[in-house]
Amino acid sequence: MTRKTKQFVTLRVNGEERDVAVFPNRTLLEVLREDLLLTGTKEACDDGVCGTCTVLVDGEPMRSCLVLAVQAQGREITTIEGLADGRELHPIQQAFIDEGAIQCGYCTPGMVLTAKALIEGTPQPTDHEIMRAISGNFCRCTGYNKIVRAIASAAAVMKGGQ
Repeated sequence: MTRKTKQFVTLRVNGEERDVAVFPNRTLLEVLREDLLLTGTKEACDDGVCGTCTVLVDGEPMRSCLVLAVQAQGREITTIEGLADGRELHPIQQAFIDEGAIQCGYCTPGMVLTAKALIEGTPQPTDHEIMRAISGNFCRCTGYNKIVRAIASAAAVMKGGQ
């Protein structure tokens, strides 16, 4: 039987460096939720299929249940907690509220972060581009029409539209 020892990693989460002692087999999802107490990142399938645990790593959406915490060393990690500016919601978060794109809210953090990456890369995404981007994020409550509208609305606001 081999004994695993913890190793220290420095994670840059939501703009702040955090030193954490982790076992090498712990996922980023586990460390975010259990060690850093950032519970906005949700756990669901643990297989990387549902998109619920999506965070941004260096600006790209990644399933945190599939990334080992040690692999995230030195990379910029953004969770849903890192989007709001104090009490002011990010335009994507506000659009999800305004468009009624939230019901149970379980998929929302992953959807919002996926939308953020999409809009940063494609400032005026079409409905087709939005649907393609969120195709790996499952919602069992709202359907996707309101979510697509929310992302399109946020893109317009972020570009300087209404």
